[in-house]
Amino acid sequence: MSLRQILLVLKREYITRIRSKAFILATLLIPLGMVVFFGIVVGISLWDSDTEQTIGIADRTEVLYPRLQEIASERYQNLSDLAEDSLQALVQGEEIDGFIVLEETHIEGQKDPEYISSGSGGLKLQNTLRTDLREVIRNERLARADVSEDVQKIYESDITLTTTKLTESGEETEDDTGFLTIVGFIMGAIIFGAISGYGGLITRSVIEEKTNRIIEVIASSVKPIELLFGKLAGIGALALTQMTFWIASLLGFAAAAGPLAGIFLSEQMSNMPETAQTAQAPQGIDPEMFSIPAIETSLIIYFAIFFILGYLIYASIFAAIGSAVDSEADTQQYVLPVMVPIFVAYIIMFQTMNNPDGTLSVIGSLIPFCTPIVMITRIAITDVPFWQISLSILLMIGTFLGTMWLSAKIYSVGILSYGKSTNWKELMKWVRQG
Repeated sequence: MSLRQILLVLKREYITRIRSKAFILATLLIPLGMVVFFGIVVGISLWDSDTEQTIGIADRTEVLYPRLQEIASERYQNLSDLAEDSLQALVQGEEIDGFIVLEETHIEGQKDPEYISSGSGGLKLQNTLRTDLREVIRNERLARADVSEDVQKIYESDITLTTTKLTESGEETEDDTGFLTIVGFIMGAIIFGAISGYGGLITRSVIEEKTNRIIEVIASSVKPIELLFGKLAGIGALALTQMTFWIASLLGFAAAAGPLAGIFLSEQMSNMPETAQTAQAPQGIDPEMFSIPAIETSLIIYFAIFFILGYLIYASIFAAIGSAVDSEADTQQYVLPVMVPIFVAYIIMFQTMNNPDGTLSVIGSLIPFCTPIVMITRIAITDVPFWQISLSILLMIGTFLGTMWLSAKIYSVGILSYGKSTNWKELMKWVRQG
């Protein structure tokens, strides 16, 4: 096997594809598309937040509505003088979104309040109403129980939890678990998409060369194993180039989004009523709220390692699939079994986000075909023992050597086989012949 020949194939694959219009457009437009997508999501959420429903309150107790008015005077309307059939008519006439009749039995705990509406509002409104009613009824019960103001304040107070991470050296640092969970999910999703996308690219590339009979010319001067290594390395280098640009672009956009968010919120506060500004003033707008926590260099290095190893394992399999068929339509019977562990790893990743040290997460991170996606998510969220990381890397290297050996056997025979449909039995025969 000649390293020079492998480098020649690598250069051909890399240069040819990186100059293509499709690659350039995808590289430039995908980060921009993601920014536009997130911008649309944020814009919709902000635009939709201005919607306010009107809820009629028929307060038969004469004490609960004033408490609701203190919480949200613009949401609740006092309709205590109306009968229930009149309230229903207002709902049907779309003058109010719904109504609630409050009675003494609700304060005494004998009956739950009932919200009657035409179906508008959704879950968000229902949760808001449930929270508001729970608060006002609880406070009224405390008041009737002649509880002191100090005890009432205890019930009304909220408890927050501040988390701190203790490093191995004993230094206390800020715990960014929430942010790192998102980072782990993004990294796992990137590897998932890259394996699927670039694996398919390799399969199509091999099929295209077979269909155009280019492979016959190349195979006359390059050994099949050299061609396989060069193709995997060339497209792998292409993947790293594209991923590096995408990640750098997204980090740049994210860094710029923090100051922009601060400016936006400052303008929003300036447009708020003076009473609201006064209420928000003590909290202020801290620029640190919008800063991106630091990502450790080790996490980036591990991401590159698992990305490369995961790519090599699956790319070798996808190359073998491409050599075994004459058209993309024939790849389905082989691609589906290969994609199953990728999707299983993707599903396990969501469980890992909730419990990175759970049994399923640990086992999934040590299965070579699931390791790239699951392990990087664990590393981002929690402190994974070094022996687990080392073992997963060794298992992936061993798996790559095995899949590469198997794929080389199939590839060496398959690239020169035309006009004959293959099956699993035929592939096993090629492995023995290769």
